Amino acid sequence: MSSPSSWTAPGPEAPGAAPAAPGARLKARHLVMMALGSAIGTGLFIGSGAAVRTAGPAVLLSFLVACVLLVLVMRALGEMAAADPSPGAFSTWAENAMGRTVGRTLGWLWWAQIVVVVAAEATAAAQLLTELWPVTEQWVLALVFMVVFTGVNLVKVRTLGETEFWFALMKVLAVVAFLAVGVALLLGLLEVPSPGLRNLTAHGGFLPTGLTGVAAALLVVIFAFGGTELVTIAAAETEDPQHNVARAIRTILVRILVFYVGAVTVMVLVLPWNDEQLSVSPFVAVLEAAGVPGADVVMAVIIILALLSALNANIYGSSRMLYSLARRGSAPRAFADLSDRGVPRTAVVVSVVFGFAAVVLNYLWPETVLLWMLNTVGATCLVVWGLALVSQIVLRRRADRAGTVLPLRMWAFPWLSWFALALLAGIVLLGLLDDAVRVQLLLTAGLVALIALLARTLGRREPARR
Repeated sequence: MSSPSSWTAPGPEAPGAAPAAPGARLKARHLVMMALGSAIGTGLFIGSGAAVRTAGPAVLLSFLVACVLLVLVMRALGEMAAADPSPGAFSTWAENAMGRTVGRTLGWLWWAQIVVVVAAEATAAAQLLTELWPVTEQWVLALVFMVVFTGVNLVKVRTLGETEFWFALMKVLAVVAFLAVGVALLLGLLEVPSPGLRNLTAHGGFLPTGLTGVAAALLVVIFAFGGTELVTIAAAETEDPQHNVARAIRTILVRILVFYVGAVTVMVLVLPWNDEQLSVSPFVAVLEAAGVPGADVVMAVIIILALLSALNANIYGSSRMLYSLARRGSAPRAFADLSDRGVPRTAVVVSVVFGFAAVVLNYLWPETVLLWMLNTVGATCLVVWGLALVSQIVLRRRADRAGTVLPLRMWAFPWLSWFALALLAGIVLLGLLDDAVRVQLLLTAGLVALIALLARTLGRREPARR
Protein backbone atom coordinates (compact mmCIF):
# COMPACT_ATOMS: atom_id res chain seq x y z
CA MET A 1 0.00 0.00 0.00
CA SER A 2 1.24 3.46 -0.79
CA SER A 3 1.97 5.85 2.02
CA PRO A 4 -0.90 7.94 3.39
CA SER A 5 0.76 11.09 2.08
CA SER A 6 -0.37 10.14 -1.41
CA TRP A 7 -3.97 10.22 -0.19
CA THR A 8 -3.97 13.50 1.71
CA ALA A 9 -1.72 16.41 2.31
CA PRO A 10 -0.82 16.77 5.99
CA GLY A 11 -3.05 19.25 7.78
CA PRO A 12 -1.67 22.00 10.00
CA GLU A 13 -1.26 21.05 13.64
CA ALA A 14 -0.49 22.94 16.78
CA PRO A 15 3.09 22.63 17.99
CA GLY A 16 3.56 19.61 20.17
CA ALA A 17 0.07 18.35 19.37
CA ALA A 18 -0.99 14.97 20.61
CA PRO A 19 -1.47 12.10 18.18
CA ALA A 20 -4.36 12.35 15.76
CA ALA A 21 -6.47 9.88 17.72
CA PRO A 22 -6.97 10.86 21.37
CA GLY A 23 -6.99 7.23 22.50
CA ALA A 24 -7.51 4.26 20.19
CA ARG A 25 -9.71 2.19 22.52
CA LEU A 26 -13.05 1.69 20.76
CA LYS A 27 -13.93 -1.75 19.44
CA ALA A 28 -15.78 -2.43 16.19
CA ARG A 29 -19.03 -3.11 18.08
CA HIS A 30 -18.73 0.28 19.79
CA LEU A 31 -18.25 1.95 16.42
CA VAL A 32 -21.35 0.31 14.95
CA MET A 33 -23.55 1.03 17.95
CA MET A 34 -22.45 4.67 18.25
CA ALA A 35 -23.51 5.30 14.67
CA LEU A 36 -26.79 3.43 15.18
CA GLY A 37 -27.33 5.29 18.45
CA SER A 38 -27.07 8.59 16.63
CA ALA A 39 -29.24 7.51 13.67
CA ILE A 40 -31.99 5.60 15.49
CA GLY A 41 -33.75 8.24 17.52
CA THR A 42 -36.72 10.55 17.33
CA GLY A 43 -36.35 10.60 13.54
CA LEU A 44 -37.45 6.96 13.49
CA PHE A 45 -39.69 6.79 16.55
CA ILE A 46 -41.65 9.98 15.79
CA GLY A 47 -40.50 11.54 12.49
CA SER A 48 -41.29 8.42 10.46
CA GLY A 49 -44.97 8.81 11.32
CA ALA A 50 -44.94 12.41 10.12
CA ALA A 51 -43.41 11.22 6.85
CA VAL A 52 -46.20 8.63 6.41
CA ARG A 53 -48.85 11.29 7.03
CA THR A 54 -47.18 13.51 4.43
CA ALA A 55 -46.90 11.03 1.56
CA GLY A 56 -49.22 8.16 2.41
CA PRO A 57 -48.11 4.63 1.41
CA ALA A 58 -45.86 6.22 -1.22
CA VAL A 59 -43.58 7.23 1.66
CA LEU A 60 -41.84 3.95 0.84
CA LEU A 61 -40.56 5.66 -2.33
CA SER A 62 -39.23 8.54 -0.20
CA PHE A 63 -37.39 6.08 2.01
CA LEU A 64 -35.94 4.19 -0.94
CA VAL A 65 -34.52 7.39 -2.47
CA ALA A 66 -33.18 8.57 0.90
CA CYS A 67 -31.62 5.17 1.57
CA VAL A 68 -29.89 5.15 -1.81
CA LEU A 69 -28.41 8.57 -0.99
CA LEU A 70 -27.39 7.44 2.50
CA VAL A 71 -25.67 4.33 1.13
CA LEU A 72 -23.66 6.40 -1.36
CA VAL A 73 -22.71 9.11 1.15
CA MET A 74 -21.65 6.58 3.78
CA ARG A 75 -19.61 4.62 1.26
CA ALA A 76 -17.81 7.82 0.22
CA LEU A 77 -17.21 8.74 3.86
CA GLY A 78 -16.03 5.20 4.55
CA GLU A 79 -13.47 5.40 1.75
CA MET A 80 -11.94 8.51 3.32
CA ALA A 81 -12.20 7.27 6.92
CA ALA A 82 -10.44 3.98 6.14
CA ALA A 83 -7.65 5.76 4.27
CA ASP A 84 -7.20 8.60 6.76
CA PRO A 85 -8.90 8.05 10.16
CA SER A 86 -9.07 11.41 11.90
CA PRO A 87 -11.16 12.83 14.78
CA GLY A 88 -11.92 15.75 12.46
CA ALA A 89 -13.21 13.35 9.79
CA PHE A 90 -15.03 15.23 7.00
CA SER A 91 -13.67 18.55 8.28
CA THR A 92 -10.09 17.28 7.93
CA TRP A 93 -10.76 15.78 4.51
CA ALA A 94 -12.44 18.96 3.27
CA GLU A 95 -9.39 20.92 4.43
CA ASN A 96 -7.05 18.55 2.59
CA ALA A 97 -9.21 18.66 -0.53
CA MET A 98 -10.36 22.28 -0.73
CA GLY A 99 -8.31 24.34 1.67
CA ARG A 100 -8.25 25.48 5.24
CA THR A 101 -11.21 27.85 5.06
CA VAL A 102 -13.57 25.14 3.83
CA GLY A 103 -12.32 22.60 6.36
CA ARG A 104 -12.53 25.04 9.24
CA THR A 105 -16.00 26.19 8.18
CA LEU A 106 -17.30 22.63 7.94
CA GLY A 107 -15.81 21.67 11.30
CA TRP A 108 -17.28 24.64 13.18
CA LEU A 109 -20.63 24.27 11.40
CA TRP A 110 -20.97 20.63 12.41
CA TRP A 111 -19.83 21.41 15.96
CA ALA A 112 -22.44 24.18 16.24
CA GLN A 113 -25.15 21.83 15.02
CA ILE A 114 -24.24 19.08 17.46
CA VAL A 115 -24.02 21.28 20.57
CA VAL A 116 -27.50 22.63 19.81
CA VAL A 117 -28.77 19.08 19.27
CA VAL A 118 -27.22 18.01 22.59
CA ALA A 119 -29.23 20.71 24.34
CA ALA A 120 -32.39 19.70 22.47
CA GLU A 121 -31.96 16.03 23.39
CA ALA A 122 -31.48 16.77 27.08
CA THR A 123 -34.53 19.04 27.01
CA ALA A 124 -36.74 16.55 25.11
CA ALA A 125 -35.76 13.61 27.33
CA ALA A 126 -36.50 15.66 30.43
CA GLN A 127 -39.88 16.73 29.04
CA LEU A 128 -40.92 13.16 28.24
CA LEU A 129 -39.78 11.81 31.59
CA THR A 130 -41.61 14.60 33.41
CA GLU A 131 -44.84 13.69 31.59
CA LEU A 132 -44.32 10.01 32.42
CA TRP A 133 -43.12 10.52 35.99
CA PRO A 134 -44.02 14.04 37.23
CA VAL A 135 -42.00 14.10 40.45
CA THR A 136 -39.79 17.09 39.68
CA GLU A 137 -39.46 20.01 37.30
CA GLN A 138 -38.32 19.55 33.72
CA TRP A 139 -35.21 21.72 33.99
CA VAL A 140 -33.96 19.67 36.98
CA LEU A 141 -34.02 16.47 34.92
CA ALA A 142 -32.31 18.21 31.99
CA LEU A 143 -29.55 19.30 34.37
CA VAL A 144 -29.19 15.76 35.74
CA PHE A 145 -28.89 14.31 32.23
CA MET A 146 -26.24 16.84 31.24
CA VAL A 147 -24.18 16.19 34.39
CA VAL A 148 -24.34 12.41 34.07
CA PHE A 149 -23.39 12.20 30.39
CA THR A 150 -20.73 14.87 30.67
CA GLY A 151 -19.22 12.68 33.40
CA VAL A 152 -19.39 9.61 31.16
CA ASN A 153 -17.55 11.48 28.40
CA LEU A 154 -14.86 12.71 30.80
CA VAL A 155 -13.85 9.26 32.06
CA LYS A 156 -12.34 7.34 29.14
CA VAL A 157 -13.41 6.46 25.65
CA ARG A 158 -13.84 2.73 26.42
CA THR A 159 -16.37 3.59 29.17
CA LEU A 160 -18.18 5.88 26.78
CA GLY A 161 -18.19 3.20 24.10
CA GLU A 162 -19.64 0.60 26.48
CA THR A 163 -22.32 3.00 27.70
CA GLU A 164 -23.35 3.84 24.16
CA PHE A 165 -23.26 0.18 23.13
CA TRP A 166 -25.85 -0.83 25.73
CA PHE A 167 -28.03 2.22 25.16
CA ALA A 168 -28.07 1.62 21.41
CA LEU A 169 -28.60 -2.11 21.90
CA MET A 170 -31.80 -1.43 23.85
CA LYS A 171 -33.07 0.72 20.98
CA VAL A 172 -32.18 -1.93 18.43
CA LEU A 173 -33.97 -4.63 20.44
CA ALA A 174 -37.02 -2.37 20.72
CA VAL A 175 -37.15 -1.95 16.93
CA VAL A 176 -36.65 -5.69 16.40
CA ALA A 177 -39.51 -6.40 18.82
CA PHE A 178 -41.69 -3.87 17.00
CA LEU A 179 -40.95 -5.52 13.65
CA ALA A 180 -41.74 -8.96 15.11
CA VAL A 181 -45.10 -7.79 16.47
CA GLY A 182 -45.93 -6.06 13.18
CA VAL A 183 -45.08 -9.10 11.06
CA ALA A 184 -47.05 -11.38 13.41
CA LEU A 185 -50.06 -9.08 13.10
CA LEU A 186 -49.84 -8.96 9.30
CA LEU A 187 -49.54 -12.75 9.09
CA GLY A 188 -52.63 -13.21 11.26
CA LEU A 189 -50.74 -14.81 14.15
CA LEU A 190 -52.31 -12.53 16.78
CA GLU A 191 -55.85 -12.36 18.12
CA VAL A 192 -56.35 -9.06 16.29
CA PRO A 193 -57.47 -9.49 12.64
CA SER A 194 -54.75 -8.87 10.05
CA PRO A 195 -55.28 -5.80 7.83
CA GLY A 196 -53.51 -7.56 4.98
CA LEU A 197 -52.38 -5.29 2.15
CA ARG A 198 -55.51 -3.18 1.79
CA ASN A 199 -54.05 -0.08 3.50
CA LEU A 200 -51.64 0.31 0.57
CA THR A 201 -54.49 1.43 -1.70
CA ALA A 202 -57.73 1.72 0.33
CA HIS A 203 -57.49 5.38 1.38
CA GLY A 204 -56.96 7.44 -1.74
CA GLY A 205 -54.59 5.06 -3.48
CA PHE A 206 -50.84 4.48 -3.20
CA LEU A 207 -50.12 8.15 -4.03
CA PRO A 208 -52.86 10.01 -2.11
CA THR A 209 -50.90 13.28 -1.90
CA GLY A 210 -49.16 12.98 -5.26
CA LEU A 211 -45.48 13.30 -6.06
CA THR A 212 -45.30 16.55 -4.07
CA GLY A 213 -46.13 14.54 -0.94
CA VAL A 214 -43.34 12.07 -1.76
CA ALA A 215 -40.92 14.98 -2.18
CA ALA A 216 -41.97 16.61 1.09
CA ALA A 217 -41.62 13.30 2.96
CA LEU A 218 -38.17 12.85 1.43
CA LEU A 219 -36.99 15.98 3.25
CA VAL A 220 -38.27 14.60 6.58
CA VAL A 221 -36.47 11.30 5.99
CA ILE A 222 -33.16 12.90 4.98
CA PHE A 223 -33.08 15.00 8.12
CA ALA A 224 -33.84 11.87 10.17
CA PHE A 225 -30.72 10.20 8.74
CA GLY A 226 -28.49 13.07 9.90
CA GLY A 227 -25.94 11.90 12.45
CA THR A 228 -24.82 8.69 10.75
CA GLU A 229 -21.59 10.51 9.82
CA LEU A 230 -20.56 10.21 13.48
CA VAL A 231 -19.04 6.81 12.70
CA THR A 232 -16.29 8.50 10.69
CA ILE A 233 -15.31 10.66 13.68
CA ALA A 234 -15.20 7.67 16.02
CA ALA A 235 -13.07 5.77 13.48
CA ALA A 236 -9.95 7.59 14.68
CA GLU A 237 -10.29 5.98 18.12
CA THR A 238 -11.07 2.45 17.07
CA GLU A 239 -8.71 -0.51 17.00
CA ASP A 240 -7.53 -1.36 13.46
CA PRO A 241 -9.50 1.50 11.81
CA GLN A 242 -8.94 0.37 8.22
CA HIS A 243 -10.63 -2.98 8.84
CA ASN A 244 -13.21 -1.87 11.38
CA VAL A 245 -14.43 1.17 9.45
CA ALA A 246 -15.19 -0.90 6.35
CA ARG A 247 -17.00 -3.49 8.48
CA ALA A 248 -18.90 -0.85 10.45
CA ILE A 249 -20.05 1.00 7.31
CA ARG A 250 -21.46 -2.18 5.79
CA THR A 251 -23.15 -3.23 9.03
CA ILE A 252 -24.63 0.19 9.72
CA LEU A 253 -26.10 0.52 6.26
CA VAL A 254 -27.78 -2.90 6.35
CA ARG A 255 -29.22 -2.30 9.82
CA ILE A 256 -30.49 1.19 9.07
CA LEU A 257 -32.14 -0.01 5.88
CA VAL A 258 -33.82 -2.91 7.69
CA PHE A 259 -34.89 -0.86 10.70
CA TYR A 260 -36.14 2.24 8.91
CA VAL A 261 -37.66 0.67 5.81
CA GLY A 262 -38.95 -2.32 7.77
CA ALA A 263 -40.57 -0.18 10.47
CA VAL A 264 -42.20 2.19 7.99
CA THR A 265 -43.48 -0.71 5.88
CA VAL A 266 -45.17 -2.14 8.99
CA MET A 267 -46.74 1.26 9.75
CA VAL A 268 -48.09 1.65 6.22
CA LEU A 269 -49.56 -1.85 6.16
CA VAL A 270 -51.05 -1.93 9.66
CA LEU A 271 -52.72 1.50 9.79
CA PRO A 272 -54.40 3.84 7.30
CA TRP A 273 -51.87 6.50 6.31
CA ASN A 274 -54.23 9.29 7.45
CA ASP A 275 -54.60 7.92 10.99
CA GLU A 276 -53.91 10.90 13.27
CA GLN A 277 -52.02 8.74 15.77
CA LEU A 278 -49.26 8.16 13.23
CA SER A 279 -48.07 11.76 13.44
CA VAL A 280 -48.14 11.68 17.26
CA SER A 281 -46.50 8.33 18.05
CA PRO A 282 -46.42 5.83 15.17
CA PHE A 283 -44.85 2.98 17.15
CA VAL A 284 -47.46 3.28 19.91
CA ALA A 285 -50.26 3.41 17.32
CA VAL A 286 -49.11 0.16 15.68
CA LEU A 287 -48.56 -1.65 19.00
CA GLU A 288 -51.98 -0.60 20.25
CA ALA A 289 -53.53 -1.85 16.99
CA ALA A 290 -51.80 -5.17 17.69
CA GLY A 291 -53.32 -5.28 21.18
CA VAL A 292 -50.05 -4.85 23.10
CA PRO A 293 -50.88 -3.61 26.63
CA GLY A 294 -49.02 -0.59 28.02
CA ALA A 295 -47.58 0.30 24.60
CA ASP A 296 -47.59 4.03 25.35
CA VAL A 297 -45.50 3.66 28.51
CA VAL A 298 -43.08 1.18 26.91
CA MET A 299 -42.47 3.42 23.90
CA ALA A 300 -42.10 6.51 26.08
CA VAL A 301 -39.29 4.76 27.95
CA ILE A 302 -37.68 3.62 24.68
CA ILE A 303 -37.79 7.15 23.23
CA ILE A 304 -36.24 8.57 26.40
CA LEU A 305 -33.44 5.99 26.11
CA ALA A 306 -33.05 6.88 22.43
CA LEU A 307 -32.65 10.56 23.28
CA LEU A 308 -30.13 9.85 26.03
CA SER A 309 -28.18 7.55 23.73
CA ALA A 310 -27.99 10.27 21.08
CA LEU A 311 -27.05 12.80 23.78
CA ASN A 312 -24.13 10.62 24.85
CA ALA A 313 -22.94 10.00 21.28
CA ASN A 314 -23.21 13.64 20.26
CA ILE A 315 -21.26 14.94 23.27
CA TYR A 316 -18.54 12.57 22.12
CA GLY A 317 -18.71 13.69 18.48
CA SER A 318 -18.72 17.42 19.23
CA SER A 319 -15.75 17.17 21.61
CA ARG A 320 -13.67 15.22 19.06
CA MET A 321 -14.44 17.73 16.32
CA LEU A 322 -13.37 20.58 18.60
CA TYR A 323 -10.24 18.66 19.54
CA SER A 324 -9.39 18.19 15.86
CA LEU A 325 -9.96 21.87 15.08
CA ALA A 326 -7.57 22.77 17.90
CA ARG A 327 -4.91 20.37 16.61
CA ARG A 328 -5.11 21.99 13.20
CA GLY A 329 -4.77 25.51 14.57
CA SER A 330 -8.42 26.37 13.96
CA ALA A 331 -9.41 26.60 17.64
CA PRO A 332 -7.60 27.58 20.86
CA ARG A 333 -4.67 25.26 21.57
CA ALA A 334 -6.03 24.34 25.02
CA PHE A 335 -8.88 22.40 23.39
CA ALA A 336 -6.33 19.85 22.14
CA ASP A 337 -5.06 18.93 25.63
CA LEU A 338 -5.56 15.31 26.63
CA SER A 339 -6.06 13.74 30.04
CA ASP A 340 -4.01 10.76 31.25
CA ARG A 341 -6.68 8.49 29.76
CA GLY A 342 -6.57 10.12 26.33
CA VAL A 343 -9.75 12.19 26.72
CA PRO A 344 -9.83 15.80 25.42
CA ARG A 345 -11.44 17.04 28.63
CA THR A 346 -11.36 20.76 27.82
CA ALA A 347 -13.03 20.08 24.48
CA VAL A 348 -15.71 17.99 26.24
CA VAL A 349 -16.42 20.74 28.77
CA VAL A 350 -16.61 23.47 26.13
CA SER A 351 -18.90 21.33 23.98
CA VAL A 352 -21.46 20.85 26.76
CA VAL A 353 -21.54 24.49 27.89
CA PHE A 354 -24.51 25.27 25.65
CA GLY A 355 -26.29 22.17 26.93
CA PHE A 356 -26.05 23.50 30.46
CA ALA A 357 -27.06 26.98 29.27
CA ALA A 358 -30.12 25.36 27.69
CA VAL A 359 -31.15 24.19 31.16
CA VAL A 360 -31.47 27.86 32.11
CA LEU A 361 -33.17 28.71 28.80
CA ASN A 362 -35.51 25.78 29.35
CA TYR A 363 -36.48 27.29 32.70
CA LEU A 364 -36.90 30.86 31.41
CA TRP A 365 -38.25 30.40 27.85
CA PRO A 366 -39.34 26.80 27.28
CA GLU A 367 -38.82 25.72 23.64
CA THR A 368 -38.74 29.23 22.11
CA VAL A 369 -34.99 29.89 21.96
CA LEU A 370 -34.03 26.27 21.38
CA LEU A 371 -36.55 25.86 18.56
CA TRP A 372 -35.10 28.86 16.74
CA MET A 373 -31.58 27.44 17.07
CA LEU A 374 -32.69 24.03 15.85
CA ASN A 375 -34.18 25.65 12.76
CA THR A 376 -30.87 27.43 12.16
CA VAL A 377 -28.87 24.19 12.11
CA GLY A 378 -31.69 22.07 10.67
CA ALA A 379 -30.21 21.65 7.19
CA THR A 380 -26.59 21.22 8.29
CA CYS A 381 -26.53 17.56 7.25
CA LEU A 382 -27.08 18.59 3.61
CA VAL A 383 -24.00 20.85 3.77
CA VAL A 384 -21.91 18.18 5.51
CA TRP A 385 -22.90 15.46 3.05
CA GLY A 386 -22.43 17.73 0.03
CA LEU A 387 -18.95 18.92 0.97
CA ALA A 388 -17.99 15.38 2.01
CA LEU A 389 -18.88 14.10 -1.46
CA VAL A 390 -16.88 16.88 -3.12
CA SER A 391 -13.93 16.06 -0.85
CA GLN A 392 -14.16 12.38 -1.76
CA ILE A 393 -14.10 13.16 -5.47
CA VAL A 394 -11.04 15.41 -5.11
CA LEU A 395 -9.12 13.07 -2.79
CA ARG A 396 -9.95 9.94 -4.76
CA ARG A 397 -8.64 11.51 -7.95
CA ARG A 398 -5.51 12.54 -6.07
CA ALA A 399 -5.07 9.00 -4.76
CA ASP A 400 -5.63 7.45 -8.19
CA ARG A 401 -3.01 9.71 -9.74
CA ALA A 402 -0.55 8.71 -7.02
CA GLY A 403 -1.34 5.01 -7.41
CA THR A 404 -2.53 4.65 -3.82
CA VAL A 405 -4.26 1.36 -2.96
CA LEU A 406 -7.22 2.29 -0.74
CA PRO A 407 -8.58 -0.07 1.94
CA LEU A 408 -12.19 0.75 0.97
CA ARG A 409 -13.23 2.13 -2.39
CA MET A 410 -16.30 3.99 -3.60
CA TRP A 411 -18.30 2.01 -6.15
CA ALA A 412 -18.29 3.06 -9.83
CA PHE A 413 -16.21 6.16 -9.18
CA PRO A 414 -16.77 8.97 -10.13
CA TRP A 415 -20.28 8.33 -11.49
CA LEU A 416 -21.98 7.35 -8.24
CA SER A 417 -20.29 10.19 -6.36
CA TRP A 418 -21.66 12.69 -8.88
CA PHE A 419 -25.05 10.96 -8.80
CA ALA A 420 -25.19 11.38 -5.00
CA LEU A 421 -24.35 15.07 -5.39
CA ALA A 422 -27.12 15.43 -7.96
CA LEU A 423 -29.59 13.80 -5.55
CA LEU A 424 -28.55 16.24 -2.84
CA ALA A 425 -28.97 19.19 -5.18
CA GLY A 426 -32.45 17.95 -6.09
CA ILE A 427 -33.37 17.69 -2.41
CA VAL A 428 -32.24 21.27 -1.81
CA LEU A 429 -34.36 22.48 -4.72
CA LEU A 430 -37.36 20.57 -3.35
CA GLY A 431 -36.73 22.12 0.04
CA LEU A 432 -36.88 25.62 -1.41
CA LEU A 433 -40.43 24.89 -2.55
CA ASP A 434 -41.57 24.07 1.00
CA ASP A 435 -42.15 27.08 3.27
CA ALA A 436 -40.88 25.50 6.52
CA VAL A 437 -37.86 23.81 4.94
CA ARG A 438 -37.02 26.97 2.97
CA VAL A 439 -36.64 28.84 6.27
CA GLN A 440 -34.28 26.13 7.57
CA LEU A 441 -32.23 26.17 4.37
CA LEU A 442 -31.89 29.96 4.40
CA LEU A 443 -30.99 30.09 8.10
CA THR A 444 -28.40 27.35 7.64
CA ALA A 445 -26.99 29.12 4.56
CA GLY A 446 -26.67 32.32 6.60
CA LEU A 447 -24.86 30.44 9.37
CA VAL A 448 -22.49 28.82 6.84
CA ALA A 449 -21.70 32.22 5.30
CA LEU A 450 -21.02 33.75 8.71
CA ILE A 451 -18.71 30.92 9.81
CA ALA A 452 -16.91 30.97 6.46
CA LEU A 453 -16.34 34.73 6.74
CA LEU A 454 -14.93 34.36 10.24
CA ALA A 455 -12.80 31.38 9.19
CA ARG A 456 -11.42 33.29 6.24
CA THR A 457 -10.72 36.43 8.25
CA LEU A 458 -9.11 34.65 11.20
CA GLY A 459 -7.23 32.37 8.82
CA ARG A 460 -5.52 35.38 7.28
CA ARG A 461 -4.51 36.76 10.66
CA GLU A 462 -3.37 33.45 12.16
CA PRO A 463 -0.67 31.48 10.34
CA ALA A 464 -1.19 27.76 10.03
CA ARG A 465 0.49 25.83 12.83
CA ARG A 466 2.33 22.61 12.18
